[in-house]
Amino acid sequence: MNLLHDDFTPHSEWWLATLGDTLIWARLTIREAGTAEVLDADGATLPYDSPDTARAALMDAEFVALDGLDEDDARSRGFSLSEIQPPQGDDNHLRERMLVKLGHRV
Repeated sequence: MNLLHDDFTPHSEWWLATLGDTLIWARLTIREAGTAEVLDADGATLPYDSPDTARAALMDAEFVALDGLDEDDARSRGFSLSEIQPPQGDDNHLRERMLVKLGHRV
């Protein structure tokens, strides 16, 4: 969990998974009402009743929080933290940026 936020303050967290040489992004958004939603790599927005439920679903799908990764964790997944950054843009343009081919395996 991002240490600068709590689950009562609206914010977004970036999560990632790897499949072969592909990096898959997901954005978890904490809403003011205490609910959450996940923007997945297909561009779908999935609603959840709480941030904990959303995080559990992401972990079940083998995603990890970007802010919880260290360099060793990243390297074990085939990339360096210095090589990646969450996708940028509005929700309409994020879909094409949620899957990233890694240039090489570390």
